Amino acid sequence: MRTLIQNGTLITPAGSFTGDLLVEGEKIKDVVPGGIKDITGDVRRVDATGKLVFPGFIDAHTHFDLHVAGTVTCDDFNSGTRAAVSGGTTTIIDFGTQYPGETLSGALENWKKKAEQGVSCDYGLHMSITDWNDSVADECRLMMDEGVTSFKLYMTYDTKLDDQTLCKVLRRLKEVGGIAGVHCENDGLIAALQEEYAHHNGDVACHYRTRPPAAEAEAIRRLLHMCAPQSGFPGEVTGIPVIVVHLTCEEGLEEIREARRRGQTVYAETCPQYLTMTRELYDLPGFEGARYVISPPLREKSDNDALWAALAAGEIQTVATDHCAFTLDQKALGENDFRRIPGGMPGVETRGRVIYSEGVARGRISVEKMCEVLCENPAKLYGLYPRKGALQEGADADIVILDPGRTQVITAQDQVSRCDYAPLEGRTLTGVIERVFLRGQPVAEEGRVICGNQGKFLKRGPFMSL
Repeated sequence: MRTLIQNGTLITPAGSFTGDLLVEGEKIKDVVPGGIKDITGDVRRVDATGKLVFPGFIDAHTHFDLHVAGTVTCDDFNSGTRAAVSGGTTTIIDFGTQYPGETLSGALENWKKKAEQGVSCDYGLHMSITDWNDSVADECRLMMDEGVTSFKLYMTYDTKLDDQTLCKVLRRLKEVGGIAGVHCENDGLIAALQEEYAHHNGDVACHYRTRPPAAEAEAIRRLLHMCAPQSGFPGEVTGIPVIVVHLTCEEGLEEIREARRRGQTVYAETCPQYLTMTRELYDLPGFEGARYVISPPLREKSDNDALWAALAAGEIQTVATDHCAFTLDQKALGENDFRRIPGGMPGVETRGRVIYSEGVARGRISVEKMCEVLCENPAKLYGLYPRKGALQEGADADIVILDPGRTQVITAQDQVSRCDYAPLEGRTLTGVIERVFLRGQPVAEEGRVICGNQGKFLKRGPFMSL
C-alpha cells in the first residue's frame, strides 16, 4: 500500500515547508515541496492541511521492566512501547542492565527476552555496565558488533563505578568506538546528607535536600575532567566524547560549558520534567510529593528557564524522558523512609505534546529545534541516522502528524501507561498528536494504539558527531 500525506507543513531542523510525503511499503519514497500534482494507482490519501508533519520521535532514555528499589517498574516493554507510540515516539532505546556477576552478552539476552512480550514501536538497547573486569572489557567489542553502540555508566546508586573503573571503561569505549551516557551525582555527598536527614524519614522533601545541585554539578565536573585532553601527559583519558544524561540544573550546565571551552566534545540530554516542574512539588501535603521523586530531583524555576534557553541555543542536544514508572502503591514502599521511595515517573507518551506546548507554542524554541532534539539529534547520536529521525527519501516512514490548533488536558485516566497517576495531571497542552505511522503502518490515532506489536529490534551503528 502506498500512502500520500498531503498539504502538511513538513518539519526538518533545516527549515519547514508545505509539501507532500509519498510512502511506499516501509520507506519514504518521495518528499515533494509544494505537493505532488498527479499520482495514479492505489494510494491511501491523508489530508494534513494545517497540520505539522514530523519524523517519528525518538526517546533514547527509557526504563521498562526494570528491577530496582525492591520492585519492578509498572511499565514493561508491552505497555511502555504502547504508551510511547500513542504519543508519537516510534523508536525507544532502553537500558539493558548488567547485574553483578553477569556478562554483557547475558544482559543483552535478558533484555531481548523482555521485549518478546511485544513491542509497539521500534527499539534499541544501551548497555549499562555495572561490573567491570577483563572479560567485560573484551565484550565491549561484541556489543558494538551486536548493534549496541552506546553504554550507560552510573556515578551513584548500587550500580555506581568508582573513578578508577570509570576511567578504564571510558578508555575501552574509546578503543571500540562506543559512547557513554553518564548519570552524574556525587554518591558520597548524597550518602552523607541522607545520614544527616535520616531522622526525617517521613519527609518527602528530604529527597531534594539530600541531592542538591552541587552533587550533580561536582560529578559532571569530575567526569569531564577525566575526559579532558591534557597535552604532554600520556596517561590521560583523552578526547572521549561523553553524554551527560538528564541534566537538571544551571550549575551542571555551567560545568558543561566550561568543558566545551576547553575544547571537549560533550553532549547533553534533559527531560520534560526538568523543563516544566519544580522542587516545590516535594512540599505537597502528606505523601503526595512522592509522585515526583526522581533522581536527580526537580530543581528551581530558574533552572527550568536556564535549560529552555540552553535548548534554544543548541547547548542541549536531546530531550528524552527517563520514563521509569511506578504506581502509587509502589511509591508507598518509602512512606516511612524517603530513601526507599522508588525513583522515577512516567512521561514517554506526553513528551512530544509537552515540548510542543511548553516550548514551541510559548515561543521558547522553534518547531525546527523541536524536530532537532526529538528526532534528528538522537538518531545521529545513537547510530540510527538517516534511517530514523528524518523526513527524506529512503528513511523509514516513521511519521507524526500534530494539529497545532487543538488543545488537550492531561489526565491519568486517559493515559496508556500502566502508571496510575499523571505528573502533569490537569494541565492543558496546546497541540494534539492525531496520527502516528511506524514504517508506513498507521499505528496510533488520537492517542489510541490502533495497531500494536509492530516494533522491531534495531541494530545501531556508531554515533555520529553533532
